[in-house]
Amino acid sequence: MERRGFTICGRNVRVGRLELDVIARSGPLLVVCEVRSRKRARPVFPAETISRQKLQRIRRATAIWLREQKLGRVHARIDAAAVVFDGPNGEPQIEYYENVSFPLR
Repeated sequence: MERRGFTICGRNVRVGRLELDVIARSGPLLVVCEVRSRKRARPVFPAETISRQKLQRIRRATAIWLREQKLGRVHARIDAAAVVFDGPNGEPQIEYYENVSFPLR
């Protein structure tokens, strides 16, 4: 996300019993990124494990976090990163999805 021009505001941020993996900001845009990883892309690709319930929890935690931070008016977006460690020499292969508003499975 830093390569995309974002400043990381937090990693593994606890919001009560919920957690936000990565929170990043670029100007008025605040992005909460759910990160999923697997050793292999099969039988299930990491992004496919993000359910409707998980997205609801991310939305709820984001709303609470925004109220607590008192950032004023920002545009919030939920993204997802799917990381698979099956590249050459175990290097991570990353698929990035912007504006995730539906289950990916």
